Amino acid sequence: MMKKILILTCALLIGCMLHAQDFQCQVSVNAHQVTGGVNQQRYNDLQQKLYQFIHDRKWCQYNLKMTERIECALQINLTKVSGDVFEGTMTILLQRPVYKASYKTTLVNFQDKNIQFTYAEGDPLEYADDQNLSQFTSLIAYYLNLFLAVEFDSFSPNGGSPYFSKMQSIVDLNQSSKEKGWTRADNGQNNRYWIIENFTNSSYSKLHDFLYQYHRLGLDVMSESPDAGRAVILESLKLLQQVAQQRSNLAMVKAFAAAKCDEIINIFKEGMPSEKTQVVNIMKQIDPTNSSRYDAINSASK
Repeated sequence: MMKKILILTCALLIGCMLHAQDFQCQVSVNAHQVTGGVNQQRYNDLQQKLYQFIHDRKWCQYNLKMTERIECALQINLTKVSGDVFEGTMTILLQRPVYKASYKTTLVNFQDKNIQFTYAEGDPLEYADDQNLSQFTSLIAYYLNLFLAVEFDSFSPNGGSPYFSKMQSIVDLNQSSKEKGWTRADNGQNNRYWIIENFTNSSYSKLHDFLYQYHRLGLDVMSESPDAGRAVILESLKLLQQVAQQRSNLAMVKAFAAAKCDEIINIFKEGMPSEKTQVVNIMKQIDPTNSSRYDAINSASK
């Protein structure tokens, strides 16, 4: 009887854990740049705790199927460790599958260049929506909610709203934090404060329209109607251009343009001449860093 109870208990626990998983998230903690003696076990412990923190909690309001889980990656590159204080960068990557295709599109791919947090080996990772229990878990929760928000925006109009609200709450809770990256004064327009400001500022609401039109109405139909999908993608890029014209160097305009650079080039290599001309002009304006790369669109003949 006791054996049956133990088996049943284990099965229920496993079922709960599987039910809780909203992400397929690759996690890494790299300390190769840290000078001095490196206790690799300490960083392995942090990596394992982080993986469990992400995958054992319920983050999404929906019960996602195995095939619907959010595909993402968080790569922490530590550059300085002083006692229990960690500093470094974190690469943020989010992808989603394209309808009726083996291809996965990148939605987000950028680097948070200034992360700081405190972690003592063996400490549990604790988090609550309405409290700042840990700088580290606040940081991770912020980006997990970004993943959910952008993913759901790409599937339905303003579908990510609940998660953008959670991001805003995390930023609000960290306004008095001593760690950098949470206030409007830190690192120009590219920190956590400005990322959520871009998404919640009604002046830039076309960012949400762009995400939905580009992905759901454009990319997702290209397997069946490539010309129709490409036309919608062009119109969505015009929305991104309009946001860029409202304010230069906007964090998320730059992030989306950089993440989509190769994809846009490949899509419009097959476009009509008029489409090519338009998209090259748009992308050179909103993504000047990669300006010369967009010439490849015109160099391809249809």
